Amino acid sequence: MISTRNTEAGVEPIEESGVVQNQFETKGISRFFSRNISDTSRSAGTSLLSKATKSTFLSEDDQSTDGHILETPSNLRVFRFAKLKTATRNFSPDEIIGQGGFGAVFRGWLDEKTLAPSKAGTGMMVAIKRYLESMQALFFFLHFALEVKFLGRLSHPNLVKLLGYCYEKKKALLVYEFVQRGSLDTHLFRRIPDEEPLSWGNRFKIAMGAARGLTFLHNLQIIHRHVKPSNLLLDEDYNPKISGFSLAHWGPVDGESYVSTRICGTFGYMDPEYAITGHLSVKSDVYSFGVVLLEILTGLKAVDKSRHSDEEIHLVHWAIRLLSDETELQTIMDTQIEGQYSPQEALQTTHLALKCLQRDPESRPSMKEVVEELACIQAMKENPKQFDPLVEEAALRATAARLKDAFRLCLYEEVEGSGVESDGSLEGR
Repeated sequence: MISTRNTEAGVEPIEESGVVQNQFETKGISRFFSRNISDTSRSAGTSLLSKATKSTFLSEDDQSTDGHILETPSNLRVFRFAKLKTATRNFSPDEIIGQGGFGAVFRGWLDEKTLAPSKAGTGMMVAIKRYLESMQALFFFLHFALEVKFLGRLSHPNLVKLLGYCYEKKKALLVYEFVQRGSLDTHLFRRIPDEEPLSWGNRFKIAMGAARGLTFLHNLQIIHRHVKPSNLLLDEDYNPKISGFSLAHWGPVDGESYVSTRICGTFGYMDPEYAITGHLSVKSDVYSFGVVLLEILTGLKAVDKSRHSDEEIHLVHWAIRLLSDETELQTIMDTQIEGQYSPQEALQTTHLALKCLQRDPESRPSMKEVVEELACIQAMKENPKQFDPLVEEAALRATAARLKDAFRLCLYEEVEGSGVESDGSLEGR
C-alpha cells in the first residue's frame, strides 16, 4: 500500500506501509493535531499534549454542558453514551473482555453499515473501552485525547483500528475493531487449558508484524513508548495489531537524537537509558521490542516472580548471563515449540533480540533494520547453505558478553530508584 502525500499535515509518502488519514474537521482537537504535526520543527519534539489544557480541545459549549463531544478527524464515528450502553447490554459484566486501572473493555455489537447498536450476537462485534469516571480530569483527558488523536489519524495493517469515541460529561469511551484472539500476553503467559501453544511460525509472524507497525510509526516520528505483549492484539490469523497509544510521544526533530520527557512505562520493558536520563527516542521502542522478542522466544515474562521464591527474575539479565556463558541456546528456547524451528532461525532471531537490547541506544538497529533482518532470517530458511552456525553462534556470544559487561555498569536497581512512574494502572489496556 502506498500512501498519498498529506500536504496539510506535512507527512511524506510511505511505501509498503500504512497511510495517514487526511480528513480533518476545521477546529477543536483535529485542528490542534494538524497544527502539532506541521509545527514539529518549531516544537522540537514537544509532546502532543504537553502544552495543552482541556480548553484547547473543547469548545465553550463542550465544557459547560452535558452531552457534548470532542471534535476529531471526520473518519471517526461519534457515539452517544446511551447507544453504547445498549450495544454492551447495559455494560453487562458478562461482556467484559479486559480490565485495568483506566477502566474496563466491553464486547459490544453494532450494525455493520450504520454502526447503530444491534442485539447481542448480531452485526459487527467491537471492543468498547470505558474509562473510569473517578479519574482525575486533566490526567485522564490527556490520555484519552492521545488515543483519539493518534489512532484516529493512522491506518496500518498492524495498528488496531479506532472506529469512534464517546465523550459526554464524566463519561469517556473508545470504540475499536474487535481483534479476535486477544493480546499476545494471554497466549504466552495465560493460556487457556487445552489450548495449543503459539507455534514458531505464528510467533515469527507476530514479531514481523509488530516490527512493521513500529517502523510505520517511527517513519512518522511517533514513539509508542509502551511496547509490550498486552498491547499487541492478535487477529484470527495471528497478525498483530499494536494498541495502547496513551503514552505515545512525538520523536525528536531538527537533528536531535532524543527528546527529554517525563519517565513512564512498564518496568521490564523500559529502555534503561530512558528510565535513568529521561531521554526518549525511537530506539527506546527498539529496546522494548527486543524484550518482547525474547519473551516470544522463551515463553517467559520480562519480570517474573514465579520462577524464584525470593526475588524477581529479569528476563533480559537471565538470558544475557546464560548466552554469554556458552549455555546451549536450546536452554532458553520455549520447550513448547521444540522441533519447530531450525538452528539458524533460533540463533539469528535470538541474536537480533540482543542487538535490540544494546545498552547504547545508538548501537541498536532501527525498526526498519529489524524488519529487514527478520526478512533475511525468513529467506535463509529456504536457502540454509548461506548459514554458518559457528560464525553465527560466535557473533551471538560476543553480543551477549558485551551486554553482560554493559549491564554490570548499571543494574536495574538504579532504574528502580530513578523515579520511574508506575504504570500498574495501565495494565490490561
